[in-house]
Amino acid sequence: MKLQQLRYIVEVVNNDLNVSLTSEKLYTSQPGISKQIKLLEDELGIQIFTRVGKHLSEVTPVGEKIIALAREILNKSSDIKIIAKEFCQPNQGSLTITTTYTQARYTLPVVIQQFMQQYPSITLHMEQGSSSQCISQAQAGQAELAIVTDISQLSEDMIALPCYHWNQAVIVMKDHPLAKSRLISIEELSKFPLVSYDFSNDGSDLNQAFLRARQSPNIVFSTTDAELIKTYVKLGVGVGIVAKMAVSNTSDDDFVVLNAGHIFPYSTTYIVFARSLFLRSYMYDFIKQFSPNLDRQTVDKLMLCENNTEVLAMFNGVKLPVC
Repeated sequence: MKLQQLRYIVEVVNNDLNVSLTSEKLYTSQPGISKQIKLLEDELGIQIFTRVGKHLSEVTPVGEKIIALAREILNKSSDIKIIAKEFCQPNQGSLTITTTYTQARYTLPVVIQQFMQQYPSITLHMEQGSSSQCISQAQAGQAELAIVTDISQLSEDMIALPCYHWNQAVIVMKDHPLAKSRLISIEELSKFPLVSYDFSNDGSDLNQAFLRARQSPNIVFSTTDAELIKTYVKLGVGVGIVAKMAVSNTSDDDFVVLNAGHIFPYSTTYIVFARSLFLRSYMYDFIKQFSPNLDRQTVDKLMLCENNTEVLAMFNGVKLPVC
């Protein structure tokens, strides 16, 4: 059994059993991958994949267990190299962060600037996507850290560390009927066309708030881009619901900003990473720069929790910052 064979079966699964695509990504030949997979199966005396003709069709039940263990072995073998590099070159390496648009646009720029000044030899990459996409990237090893708000699809092989809370705001133009309201209600919001984030997720805080009030939101435009929400509010398309952090007191002074904290519960931003990830010193520093309450000692303590329920329980009574 060779590490290369384990790498092939894992990458084939990562590429939806497409051996041709896997060979392109690994810069090797398709027949070579197929041959090594077959040699591994023959050595083990089992089938990892079922086949239709020459094509892989699905992973067998025993194959699922072997691939899960192969991932662990490959991660551990990678950790050996990382540990050596941490000792020899502690301030060199790379860090890939995957996050949502709101975090990338409004909370990360200052943190990244500070980090790059502290670690000029670290190559920093950033990817954007929905919370579920970001978590999937971190789980697949395509990113070390995911910074997200929605952790409803989080598996227990990932750990989520709460960083801060943030609220929604309702924005309207100064001539809008709601502009003079001191305290708006969700019933009032339901009477107007709304421009906001995606409501398609039934578990979203926005959707749940309307469901609890037995109201149906009239969503006329949705996007992940807060700047687009503001643009369409200016065009008169509808009332905007946007992260409060996305509204500037200076550049957005043509809006009337209405507090929505009593309507929508606060959201929490988390740093998420695989439990198997070996955190290098500069990764600990990035986490602390993003969330000062998460120093190295605290992160190590949280990583000892058996599940994310225990992690969240550790924050009972802890006042996180509110943005």
